[in-house]
Amino acid sequence: MFGNLTEKLANAFKKFRSKGKLTEADVKEGMREVKLALLEADVNFKVVKDFVKTVTERAVGAEVLESLLPAQQIVKIVNEELIQLMGADTTKLVISPKPPTVIMMVGLQGAGKTTHTGKLAAMYKQKGKSPLLIACDVYRPAAVDQLKIVGESVGVPVFSMGTKVSPVEIAKAGIEAAKKGGHDMVFIDTAGRLHIDEELMEELVKIKTAVEPTEILLTVDAMLGQDAVNVAKTFNELLDITGVVLTKMDGDTRGGAALSVKYITGKPIKFIGTGEKMDAIEPFHPDRMASRILGMGDILSLIEKAEAAFDEKNAKALEEKFRQQTFTLDDFLMQMQQLKKMGNIENLLGMLPGVKPGALKDAQVDENQMKRTEAIILSMTKAERTRPDIINGARRKRIAQGSGTTVEDVNKLLKQFDQMRKMMKQFTGMGKRRGLAGLKLPF
Repeated sequence: MFGNLTEKLANAFKKFRSKGKLTEADVKEGMREVKLALLEADVNFKVVKDFVKTVTERAVGAEVLESLLPAQQIVKIVNEELIQLMGADTTKLVISPKPPTVIMMVGLQGAGKTTHTGKLAAMYKQKGKSPLLIACDVYRPAAVDQLKIVGESVGVPVFSMGTKVSPVEIAKAGIEAAKKGGHDMVFIDTAGRLHIDEELMEELVKIKTAVEPTEILLTVDAMLGQDAVNVAKTFNELLDITGVVLTKMDGDTRGGAALSVKYITGKPIKFIGTGEKMDAIEPFHPDRMASRILGMGDILSLIEKAEAAFDEKNAKALEEKFRQQTFTLDDFLMQMQQLKKMGNIENLLGMLPGVKPGALKDAQVDENQMKRTEAIILSMTKAERTRPDIINGARRKRIAQGSGTTVEDVNKLLKQFDQMRKMMKQFTGMGKRRGLAGLKLPF
């Protein structure tokens, strides 16, 4: 996401850096480049106009023009104003003091509303909540079945009454069922349409009136650009939404929706969908997003993903195995599975400072290789995983057949594993020689 915008903003900032001192004319010329970059990213014109005006006013002040490093000051101002534009603070879901907390999910068809209803329920289940999904989309073919499949995949129950009962009655009955069943959170999956129409809005207003939801979250497809902003504006005017879930942020989106929605609606982006998997959703942090847009990375999100994926107790045990050279292929597999939990590898690389999204366009991150490696290790016996040196030619052939790979693939993995163990042996030996008892290993 934001690949082109990041690149074009970097080019605009180069013009500032090429001059030791800046004049007002230099600033205005550079801001024209910033303006074009934002417009090309499909940011709403009014948003761009006001943003550029604010940044220019601040950039032609004494603190910048008389500064020793004016270019850095301008980047700082752009960063601060981007954060303001997207909402300044991270906005969490409001939890009702009197359970259940009722979250009403609304949006057009195709935006990922049903899937993200399940993703949010799964997220709060992990936080110790007991969610219930309510199937109120009685119009779209198989919508109720889809929600049941989503609910089953994340271990969250679904309340449904078929497609013959009115959505308002289903919503009310679902909340009563949640109270009786001890569920403290309810997610209502409402009907969408291919376009906004009077009938859709009328029904959503009726559901809102009947259940008085704690939150009304609008699911918006970030790929729509300007249209996403128009959709958000219309839904907000009629329903007074409390927040937005921006989906498909991992796609080839120009980022305009993320930079425009909060400004136009006045309502915060609360979550972003970052992939197809059920855990590919994260809280929206305006400051971290601004940092990504400006190519500064997002180390905090990377650390949080690592902490969620890696168990501290297992990490310490693994470190000890490295020291004693007892690291096995089982341990190797466990580390790889924990890395997969962190999400798409390219997205993770994009969170590193200095790694611009554009630079990753031609990078071949073969996640299928991880699947092949997993299949090869799982096709080995316990003894083979513990002592790879016993794997002779016949065993390699059997492992390749069992994993649907080639003997060459098996040889390649065993060679990589052997090189890794040798490297770790040298690393830990170096630590002992230098008396680095508390040295932290890189895994």
